[in-house]
Amino acid sequence: MPISRRTIRLALLALLLSALAPSASSTPLSPLSPLALPVRGAAADPPGERTEPAATAPTHSTPTERTTPVSTTDALQLAGRRVVYSYPGPTPPPELLSTIRAGRAAGVILFKDNVPSLPQLQAAVGQLRQAAAEAPSAAPLLLMTDQEGGRIRRLPGAPELSAKQTGLAPDPAGAAAGAGAGAARTLSGAGLNVNLAPVLDVYDAPDDFIDHFERSYSQKPEVVAELGSAFLAAQQSLGVAATAKHFPGLGAAPAGANTDAEPVVLPVPLADLRARDEEPYRAAIAAGVRLVMASWAVYPALDAYRPAGLSRAVVHGELRERLGFRGVTITDALEAGALASFGDAGERAVAAADAGMDLLLCSGREVGQGAAAVAALAAALDSGRLDEAGFTEAVHRVDALRASLAGS
Repeated sequence: MPISRRTIRLALLALLLSALAPSASSTPLSPLSPLALPVRGAAADPPGERTEPAATAPTHSTPTERTTPVSTTDALQLAGRRVVYSYPGPTPPPELLSTIRAGRAAGVILFKDNVPSLPQLQAAVGQLRQAAAEAPSAAPLLLMTDQEGGRIRRLPGAPELSAKQTGLAPDPAGAAAGAGAGAARTLSGAGLNVNLAPVLDVYDAPDDFIDHFERSYSQKPEVVAELGSAFLAAQQSLGVAATAKHFPGLGAAPAGANTDAEPVVLPVPLADLRARDEEPYRAAIAAGVRLVMASWAVYPALDAYRPAGLSRAVVHGELRERLGFRGVTITDALEAGALASFGDAGERAVAAADAGMDLLLCSGREVGQGAAAVAALAAALDSGRLDEAGFTEAVHRVDALRASLAGS
């Protein structure tokens, strides 16, 4: 039977449509399609890369689980952007450099054993900076140390005077400004951009915990406020961010009451705490301090059960809402003995983040401590244990600080 022209035309049209139709593998994914959601898990994509996950069967989640991703950014990377690492010895280990290249580190804290000599430190800092430059965001690391002055110095050089000696100088304000400028020059000369100083604790009695190492400017809150602000303003004017510590104050701690070693409770009346211990922080905030470190002591007047750095009443209620601090909050060392009853490094990191701490300081000298904190934070974010909006705000504050120090 002969084929009609109409049949031939229909066949040719069908062939043409078949040739123009996209294949299943090239069909674009809708933003709402389950296939468009990034996969989270132990096997993360390489830095800067994304792979499409395979289709999976629908799953049923509990009310506490997320059914959508936090963002297109890997949860582990978001978590890493809140963690400060440390390492032993003079050379950054390969696993730390890999972590930095993956964009899963906010910064590194350095101690005396990381500084056998200035050239060695500069070489190590060069490695850390190069790794950060190879990360997806290429944001500068927060490279920090404790350069308070006097006996508390990780690097050789200024400031030579302790805080107490500064307070007793003929021109205390000038000496404080000089110490801040000296600290900035010492740190920036080594490639560092954050100083965990000044101490704003107002000491109670001679030779008590904070006075024993001459870390307090004075017993008078107004003097501590003036000198601490002079130190931080001079330092920050030279491009090195300052950290006011240890909020809301360790001045009442008696001799031997060391939160690095054991729990410390400071039963200071609320009126005294706010009028005396917090006064230097009001001045520091007004002077534009970039970071505030919370103490690990317990202050029953504010929170009878949790150390300040794990207390939302202290960090969010007192520091953020009452005093109006809008900068970056940072914990003291997560391995401190004062936190012995608050779980491992991961659990402590989650508790601190939940309280409102932006940066988690893992200074236990093992890269694994920081990795455990990152894993726990990411899991808490994905499960809903940590609020997504608050988590993102913390990351943005840290990112903004890092970006502002790009030229340092």
